Amino acid sequence: MAGNLFGAIANWLHHVFVEQFDVWILLGFVAQALFTMRFVVQWIASERAKKSVVPAAFWTFSILGGALLLIYAIYRKDPVFIAGQAAGLFIYFRNVWFILHERKLTRESGAVS
Repeated sequence: MAGNLFGAIANWLHHVFVEQFDVWILLGFVAQALFTMRFVVQWIASERAKKSVVPAAFWTFSILGGALLLIYAIYRKDPVFIAGQAAGLFIYFRNVWFILHERKLTRESGAVS
């Protein structure tokens, strides 16, 4: 019985990760890797500062990974994945806008002083 279960799992894994592998699957893995890097960047920045920090690179990786994952989700025709990634991209771009706006105000106030 256990042999049949392990065989079935092995066959499923082979189908999912080997047989259907194509450029879209590769894109999905690249996108997921970029998306995951945002957590790594945030973790390292927070460890260095000894407090919770969200650096601009977090949002850069969020946009890159999220955009590629959205493309992948559209290709896969997955409505849940499409809605989730599209909504996330709005938030990521909004945060980048806040960062850029704050930098602009800082530059302007520094030039006035």
